Amino acid sequence: MKIAFDAKRVFHNFTGLGNYGRTLIESLTTHYPEHEYVLYTPAYDDPRGEQWLDSVKKMRVEMPECILGRMFPSAWRSFFLTNVLEKDPPDIYHGLSHELPAGIHRTPIKTVVTIHDLIFLRYPEQFSRIDRSIYKRKINYSCSVSQKIVAICEQTKNDLMEFLNIREDKIDVIYQSCDPIFYEMKTREERDRIRKKYFLPTKYILFVGSFTERKNLLNLVRGLFHSQRTNDVPLVLVGRGKDYRNRIYDLAKKLGVHTKLIFLENVPLNELPAIYQNATVFIYPSLFEGFGIPIIEAFFSGVPVITSTGSCFKETGGPAAIYVDPNQPEQIGEAMVRVVENESLQQNLIEKGRDWVNKFHSSNTAKNMMEFYKTLT
Repeated sequence: MKIAFDAKRVFHNFTGLGNYGRTLIESLTTHYPEHEYVLYTPAYDDPRGEQWLDSVKKMRVEMPECILGRMFPSAWRSFFLTNVLEKDPPDIYHGLSHELPAGIHRTPIKTVVTIHDLIFLRYPEQFSRIDRSIYKRKINYSCSVSQKIVAICEQTKNDLMEFLNIREDKIDVIYQSCDPIFYEMKTREERDRIRKKYFLPTKYILFVGSFTERKNLLNLVRGLFHSQRTNDVPLVLVGRGKDYRNRIYDLAKKLGVHTKLIFLENVPLNELPAIYQNATVFIYPSLFEGFGIPIIEAFFSGVPVITSTGSCFKETGGPAAIYVDPNQPEQIGEAMVRVVENESLQQNLIEKGRDWVNKFHSSNTAKNMMEFYKTLT
């Protein structure tokens, strides 16, 4: 079977959507090497893309050959790619991030699109009018012409039915994994090296994610203020987002807890597992997510997890996490105190997390996706 992918995000995006594509493709090539995999992407110059490609089993990568395609890579991906695919048709074409190329419905190629979330419809105030219009047009087209839709969680499936009136029988929920680098426990020496490199204490509360409004970090800081009994345990925030970071710090200074914040930016992926594994507890108080990959990264890393009620978090965290109302800072603070001060609870949560997260291991998520592909051919 020849399976082709829209791989723009794989080579151009090194956070959420890019991680989804790389992890899926890597797991498929590892567990199902008998199939042919072709990746279509605009030209890229980020060395991380080449490093990733060198680290996985060989596959074919196709980039624009015509002058117009090289000059206008977005147009090539959205409008010219169908003609390219017709010359070398795959059995299945998978749009990994909400999009299928225009006109592909007029070809015999079987198509599937992954929809990660409809946050732009749930929180329209966080997006410009033109962005909302573009996103909706692309997703409407992709969902209408594809043979099947992959939703990364039940929450997204429900949103597709609620906001876009998609038939339930057209949507399959197939969970994702995280990068396999989080499966391996680091040695004590490696964890100590990373701790010293970033000047981290022996105990800390950890958050990993972008610094944006939806991540609810202002309420996390308010929760930190309410957790005064743990004033010797700082909060380490790993992520990026200058404007919102400034708001976080300003609030923390106003509340007198700014000295308990440690910001880390541009942490290399290969050092992130040790930062997780050194943490006392991982907290993810986001208001809404498509899936919440950092939660399973924490489970694989053997760290207790506190996360939010609602959205998809119960799907991701299952019985292994502690849940708090993200709009109640006192509840967030009480949960941090409860876990930090109770080593027995920490161990119980770690064991539950290791049992629960097996369902998200790449061997299982790849199997689920391959079985899904076979239903299309």
